[in-house]
Amino acid sequence: MTQQIVTANGIAINMEDRGPADATPILFVNGYTSTMLSWPEELMEGLRAQGFRVIRYDNRDVGKSAKFSGLPKISDVVAAVREGKKPDIPYTLADMAGDGIGVLDALGLKRAHVMGISMGGMIVQRMAIHHPERLISVTSIMSSTGNPDLPGASDEALKALQAQPPSEEREDVIRHRMKGRRVYQSPAWPKTEDDLYALVAREYDHMYYPEGGQRQYAAIMGDGSRVEALKKIRVPFLVIHGKADPLVPHAGGADTAKSVPGARLVSIDGMGHDLPVELCPQYVELITGHARAAEAKQAAE
Repeated sequence: MTQQIVTANGIAINMEDRGPADATPILFVNGYTSTMLSWPEELMEGLRAQGFRVIRYDNRDVGKSAKFSGLPKISDVVAAVREGKKPDIPYTLADMAGDGIGVLDALGLKRAHVMGISMGGMIVQRMAIHHPERLISVTSIMSSTGNPDLPGASDEALKALQAQPPSEEREDVIRHRMKGRRVYQSPAWPKTEDDLYALVAREYDHMYYPEGGQRQYAAIMGDGSRVEALKKIRVPFLVIHGKADPLVPHAGGADTAKSVPGARLVSIDGMGHDLPVELCPQYVELITGHARAAEAKQAAE
């Protein structure tokens, strides 16, 4: 279970293949600015125990994957999308979707289940739009459709997401990020101080690269609404969303499920914008059931 750099979609992507090699693969796709080290062990190992080949990777511009250049002005990106123009951004969510497909290529895998959280949910939506033949099933967690009519993040959550640390010193950055995560974590399952510190410190030590966040945010804002494209998806689709999510409100998950034909929406009371370890058994059960049903459907076709 060692990390390795592979060439995916023409760039260097840092990934980890937990195996087993003969099992059906499931690809984990991270959210905005987070690295692959943010996934709970309980979720990854829970799915491995159910017979899946667990693969995770760092998105471009975070962790140890390829870094890009250029700092787009977000207001210009938003204005371009509003005017129906193509925004001038270093890369798109479709490019990021291609990275994940490229990981499958690097491993010689024809098809896989994919699962994404937050921005990662948007990326797996793009995978289903552009690469449906490579997917067995999709699970989109705490994500949205880009529909401009949906409610946005709460003022407190948006402020926490955009706030900058007082310095670049390790301890200042870790404490700052902990404060932000406290705002949008699951109110029913708050992390202990020690657990939250360990999570944030692990990601910081993997790679602290705040510049990449601006380009990822530009990719999110530049993608516009995916609603019409989502209506054409025929890949089995599961949506999981917390009812207490202040960053990407539950309406985003509901709109995703409404937009994708045949999609199933699972709403969880007390869940915010994170993956509490207490909910991992439920996530494993939901994703396993969804994935196995998709495999059975594929075998019958």
